[in-house]
Amino acid sequence: MSDKYDVIVIGGGPGGYAAAIRAAQLGLKTACIEKRVSKEGKPALGGTCLNVGCIPSKALLDSSWKFYEAQEKLSLHGIEVGKVKIDVPVMIQRKDEVVKQLTGGIAALFQANKVTWLQGSGKLLANKQVEFQPADGEAQVIAAEHVILAAGSVPVNIGVAPLQDDLVVDSTGALDFNSVPKRLGVIGAGVIGLELGSVWARLGAEVVVLEAVDRFLPAVDTQISKEALKLLTKQGLDVRLGARVTGTEVKGKKVTVSYTDGNGDQQEVFDRLIVAVGRRPYTDDLLSGDAGVSLDERNFIYVDGQCRTNVPGVYAIGDLVRGPALAHKALEEGVMVADVIAGEHTQVNYDAIASVIYTHPEIAWVGKSEDEVKASGEPYKVGVAPFAANGRALASAEAEGMVKFVVDEKTDRVLGMHAIGPQASEFIHHGLIAMEFGATIEDLQLMVFSHPTLSETVHEAALAADYRAIHIAQRRRKK
Repeated sequence: MSDKYDVIVIGGGPGGYAAAIRAAQLGLKTACIEKRVSKEGKPALGGTCLNVGCIPSKALLDSSWKFYEAQEKLSLHGIEVGKVKIDVPVMIQRKDEVVKQLTGGIAALFQANKVTWLQGSGKLLANKQVEFQPADGEAQVIAAEHVILAAGSVPVNIGVAPLQDDLVVDSTGALDFNSVPKRLGVIGAGVIGLELGSVWARLGAEVVVLEAVDRFLPAVDTQISKEALKLLTKQGLDVRLGARVTGTEVKGKKVTVSYTDGNGDQQEVFDRLIVAVGRRPYTDDLLSGDAGVSLDERNFIYVDGQCRTNVPGVYAIGDLVRGPALAHKALEEGVMVADVIAGEHTQVNYDAIASVIYTHPEIAWVGKSEDEVKASGEPYKVGVAPFAANGRALASAEAEGMVKFVVDEKTDRVLGMHAIGPQASEFIHHGLIAMEFGATIEDLQLMVFSHPTLSETVHEAALAADYRAIHIAQRRRKK
């Protein structure tokens, strides 16, 4: 393969495919290398997110919530149904069809934008050369003016809980259970562990989540994380904090997990175990010894604010670099890098990237938590409003949770927004947009929100920051 490209992207996940499409839109001759194959053994774009991450997990979360709602919630509305059953293979098949539709859509976008999809693996060599190993055939060396590394991440495996068949699985394996386990163990109470635990708990599994740290969701505002733990426990998730797993043993079709907590050594027996302790950058065989790209001690690639590595013309984005491991962060970095290569000035605002946990209710946040601002010593104020005071939430029987703003007391600027509640993933962007435009909390207070909507709780929380809330009783906090 003697072609020389303007841009070669290694990795076809959200960051990689977005970078390739944007580069092609800007008139650059672009190739994207992706080695993933689907469950059917066919080449697949979309990376972890579309194939075994964000999208399939949301499909299962949606299916399992509908089952739970039919079983537990419809009677609230006067709707009576017979015994509700779940056909797990059909649920999994629907999930796979959603994945297939979206990954096929990216392939069509590549074709429409004239992006060359090289099916196989890629390794960066010296002098911006790339070794391309096709899925079948001999390796070839291709070159480009610019190379974008977008290989993503993979689940972290731990020695005390090695994966085994379909009994001890990572997040990928947990998306393909063929039946509902009676007892399910989850190691890790992070985003992935809580979402996957929620899926199978709604379908009837007894779920125990073992988390080594003593605080639940330490990255989340404390007030929100405490509410989340209360609501998830109420739903049946048995979350055990300060529980450090020390070993696992598979006997027949059972998994025995040993762990230590404040009460000493403990054991639990499960039908299946999910290991969800985080993800690591996928740099395996990505860089040759003389590629020259610098990595830190955790194998993240060093980059500047516009994702340039220390090698001129080589960029790295997404889960390979600093910052949250989020698909939307990777996507925007990919677009930014393509723009930079084409000579345009673009910058990702890393202070305004929202995070979401798709439990029910959803947990979402953007910007600084009250804990962070309090620790800084800067004067601040907060506004909190519960969904229990929201007419639309009550009418929908979705009145759990709250919205919270953290505000700079001197400038009145919005520093952060935090929420747990119905559709929190959607209305968290009120806070994101406010921060992006440098809005004050007064700007939000003066806006007219439609009634009745869930978003009125955002308005009420903004008003509450200055003790102006109409629909909740407030006591002024003591200085």
